[in-house]
Amino acid sequence: MLINRRVLSATLLAGAAASLAAPVGAVAASPPPKARNVVLVHGLFADGSCWSEVIARLQAAGLNATSVQNPLTTLPDAVAAAERVLARQDGPTVLVGHSFSGMIVTEAGLHPNVSALVYVAARAPDAAEDYAALAKTFPTPPATAGIVFDGDEGRLTEVAFLRDFAGDVPAAKARVLYAVQQPFNRALLTGRTTRAAWRSKPSFYAVSTEDRTINPDLERFMASRMGARTIEVKASHLSMISHPADITTLILEAARAQGARSDGPGSNPQPRKDDLL
Repeated sequence: MLINRRVLSATLLAGAAASLAAPVGAVAASPPPKARNVVLVHGLFADGSCWSEVIARLQAAGLNATSVQNPLTTLPDAVAAAERVLARQDGPTVLVGHSFSGMIVTEAGLHPNVSALVYVAARAPDAAEDYAALAKTFPTPPATAGIVFDGDEGRLTEVAFLRDFAGDVPAAKARVLYAVQQPFNRALLTGRTTRAAWRSKPSFYAVSTEDRTINPDLERFMASRMGARTIEVKASHLSMISHPADITTLILEAARAQGARSDGPGSNPQPRKDDLL
């Protein structure tokens, strides 16, 4: 069928008008890529192998996982070690921290490769906050009494490690973990974060309800304050070893988080159904 020249001209003009009417930000509003990388950081009394159970599950899900060997010397040293690993990632990355390394996640989480933060029974201070002073506003957990020092090197006694740190890990496995415990330098405990990545990045928190190393109510307070998507796991401080499936599920959820948060701390954003496993 032949098209009348007048009709063709009108059609072209209508198309041009529709293009001009389209919002300028339409392309920019497209969701960013989902994270395919996960960087995990260990805390005190441990080394990078504490993430092994979680790493195997992340790899099975098709994600690239890297465990940082935290030097446990000073906070700036620990942050620098994490940032070097983050710089090697090829795109959006979930940054995960356990216990003390929540300090590292909070500081290093503003790295441009980081798309989301996951705290596993972890410290989550605000910028320049005195975490020790914050912790003292809650009952002191039993593991604190088990910390001993050889000069400036601190560690947990075997009794405290087995009972208060790895309480729900099978005894034989817990003794192996105790054998590879890495001492930390006293100076590490004096560091303060200079910024709080959780104020601008999507954040997720796994509370260990049976924790005897960090008070569970302190964990709940920090998770609520940052507005984190929060789960509670009936676990000791080492939930990533005793309940690796739960922790992996939370990390995978964080990997599906899209973009920077716009809701602000304290709103506890909930994921869309299509963002879940």
